[in-house]
Amino acid sequence: MHYSNFNVSELWSYITSYQIVDFSQHEMDAEKLYTPNPTPEDKLFIEQILPTELYFVVTVDINGFLGQIMHIGATKATAVSALAKYWGISQIDIVAFGDDFNDIEMLRECGIGVAVENAIDEVKVVADFVCDTNDNDGVAKWLEERILNA
Repeated sequence: MHYSNFNVSELWSYITSYQIVDFSQHEMDAEKLYTPNPTPEDKLFIEQILPTELYFVVTVDINGFLGQIMHIGATKATAVSALAKYWGISQIDIVAFGDDFNDIEMLRECGIGVAVENAIDEVKVVADFVCDTNDNDGVAKWLEERILNA
């Protein structure tokens, strides 16, 4: 279950599966905790007090910053690695696309990392390529040009 101490859907309408709780009274296991608009100081404080099995990531969109606390094994890079192993594919043969902080590790670990044009600068820096924006079908265009028509 995902938990928050604010109405996440008011800022991020696509996030609908969570329960609003008082974290000071909350003692149940959680898959993910959300926090709105963490400052750099908040991020540093949270990272310092988290148990080693948890990590804190901040994502960015037009509504601001969304902080997420999750298990250290719950990353996109970990998921891609597990799927590659399951299907017997080398990660060097995988193309990954991303736009936000939580994509950086995955882009670094795959054979080809592609940032969409509307990605944050930190993602573009680690990407091997930058494609058109999400709104302009950048991923589809990149796949068509580089994979399907190659």
